[in-house]
Amino acid sequence: MTYKLRNGRGSKQEDLANGSHVRKSNSKIAEETWDANIPIPIFPIWTSIILICCCATISFVPALTGDFVFDDSEAIINNEDVRTSTPVSSIFYNDYWGTRLNHPNSHKSYRPINVLSFRLNYWLSGGVLIARSFKLTNLLLHIVISVLSLSIFDRMFGGNCPKASLLASLLFSVHPIHCEAVAGIVGRADLLCALFFFLAFLSYCKSVDSSIFSIQILPAVIWLDLTMIFSLVSMLCKEQGITVIGLCSAYDVINLWQERDRKKRKNVIMRHIALALWGSVLLFGRWFVMGGQVPTFQPVDNPASFAESFFTRVVSYNYIYALNFWLLLCPDWLCFDWAMGCVPLVTSPLDLRVLAPILLWVMMTLLGLRWFFTMTTNSAKTLALGLALLIVSFLPASNLLFRVGFVIAERVLYLPSAGFCVLITLGVRQLSSLSPLYHHTIRSSFMMLLVTLALKSCQRSREWGTEQELFRSALSVCPLNAKVHYNVAKNAADLGDKQLALEEYAAALKLYPEYEQAMNNLGNLLRDGGHLSEAEKLLSQAVNIRPNFAAAWMNLGIVQAGLKKFQDAEESYKTALQNRPKYPDCYYNLGNLFLEQGRHDDAYEAWRNATDLKPTHVVAWSNMVIMLDSIGRRELAEEVGREALTYLPNEAGLHFNLANTLGKLKQFVKAERHFLKATMLDPENAKYHANLGVLYHRWKKYSLAEKRYLKALELDPTLQTAKDNLSMLHKNMSKRRKTSEKQ
Repeated sequence: MTYKLRNGRGSKQEDLANGSHVRKSNSKIAEETWDANIPIPIFPIWTSIILICCCATISFVPALTGDFVFDDSEAIINNEDVRTSTPVSSIFYNDYWGTRLNHPNSHKSYRPINVLSFRLNYWLSGGVLIARSFKLTNLLLHIVISVLSLSIFDRMFGGNCPKASLLASLLFSVHPIHCEAVAGIVGRADLLCALFFFLAFLSYCKSVDSSIFSIQILPAVIWLDLTMIFSLVSMLCKEQGITVIGLCSAYDVINLWQERDRKKRKNVIMRHIALALWGSVLLFGRWFVMGGQVPTFQPVDNPASFAESFFTRVVSYNYIYALNFWLLLCPDWLCFDWAMGCVPLVTSPLDLRVLAPILLWVMMTLLGLRWFFTMTTNSAKTLALGLALLIVSFLPASNLLFRVGFVIAERVLYLPSAGFCVLITLGVRQLSSLSPLYHHTIRSSFMMLLVTLALKSCQRSREWGTEQELFRSALSVCPLNAKVHYNVAKNAADLGDKQLALEEYAAALKLYPEYEQAMNNLGNLLRDGGHLSEAEKLLSQAVNIRPNFAAAWMNLGIVQAGLKKFQDAEESYKTALQNRPKYPDCYYNLGNLFLEQGRHDDAYEAWRNATDLKPTHVVAWSNMVIMLDSIGRRELAEEVGREALTYLPNEAGLHFNLANTLGKLKQFVKAERHFLKATMLDPENAKYHANLGVLYHRWKKYSLAEKRYLKALELDPTLQTAKDNLSMLHKNMSKRRKTSEKQ
């Protein structure tokens, strides 16, 4: 009896195993049929990888010829954390833009790994900021992520779907919405975040596989640990990385929706407990790093989040969601910035834009119903995973969890676009399944789509090459955006086109009358043009709008000093220093004000503060040496000059000023050495040669003096002092010859 029971139990297990095998085989057949409906050929894996690499490279390679643009200035050029001269430890105490995390004006964006990658680029370039090096790194990262997306999409399509995975990866590799992330260097955060996001998700998939199958290279726990490590690294690249935990959860739930095996369900529960605990740790750590404070944003950054009306806030949010989806679907309307009136708020139910969110949610509802009624099929699971990737990775930008500092940011769509590519691929498959007769048409249409997207990416990458092209391209997309006009004006001023700058600053202020930064810059332009009264009015208005605007207070002080309002200027400078204590340029200008009033000790102290804060502040050092020399304190001037040269050994002007002081102290040998150094560093400066001639003249080395005077006049024939000194030298030499002849 015992034998028969064992035999019967064994037969039953064998039947179940066979049945399982049959079901698995049927599933494979269904997957192969599903993939066969897609009208593209099957390529070997290496051919697919090469194809993806080529598409990604062709689409974004024009960006390599570009320069640092837009936010690159703050994140890289002006960020001391990027330079190897700054201690590496400072990266872990500052935000992405180099501001201390506990500073009230900090953006609170903690992305140390990204800053480390910038620092590596700087080091590899020999301590020089070369845009091509940074942009090449971005392009290589995008290529790697595009190749890695093959594995991501294969997971989402249920495995054994090389055609579907390739199609989705090709779309991902050329999508123009990625231009800001790839061509804009600060987009490195989104690229690195996506890279480790994908690695975390693939590790979690391996952990799930290890729980289901008995033979694996690494146990499930190790793969789960890798998921946690990669998710942490992803979040240290950009805050969006934490959403991979939500995607992992969705993957588990969707895959085992109808799973009856209690052991497998128990494994899912255990993994979710681990995910929940790790997610809590990450959130707590992020809150701790922020010092328990959220960043402060202005209404112009995200107007919808400041709207008082509940209707306006909700409908405007949903309209922005619809715009984001439209940019994924039709990435033609691209702009570097969407703030300041670029997307007006929806304030009335009669506004036709209300239809956009309605259509979006109708579409989402239909997709949800489609999944609900076909949830046992592979396509339904893929649909759910695609929507999960699209929605979950977009949540940090949705304003639902917390207020964000932008309206639309194209680079935050880098990860959601992967989910969008899954949906498009499903659509292609659905169209192909209608009839084999449409396969050629669909294949041709898909090729045309790829070419069109690649060409658009090429064009947009080229626009990201220079600020002039980038800002001008935005005028046709967001003409109501005051920030666009502001940036066009700023770029025009840098290029010397002051008339265009004046017009565009005026346009920015017309669109947004309280734009204090535009007032500050326009005030500086008017000051440079000699319109001091108009500049004072604008700068006063800027500091009234924003009382802690240190730069505007300093510029107001400069204008007031020009108007001889010395007391007002001093107050403005001191207010600027109250709002920004470490402001070397303000101390420098305050020293100039004291000098003009004859307050030499105060001027010296102010310039000293400037050089203490910024030891490479050349003009502050030079002014100290010149002033001390002029008031007869030449020993101190010599001491200051030598100290300055320890920080700036190759600054010709400092050698020149120190040489003048040493010459007056009759230290001719030392003075000669510094004059020669100055002429070596700046051989075309006529004044340097002329003053060296004066030194030789005093030293009674007349032939050398004559040679230097002649060299100075060769460089600048209008230099009157050299003419006068040369004439005096010739008279002296003539007298000496006559005296010698008489003797």
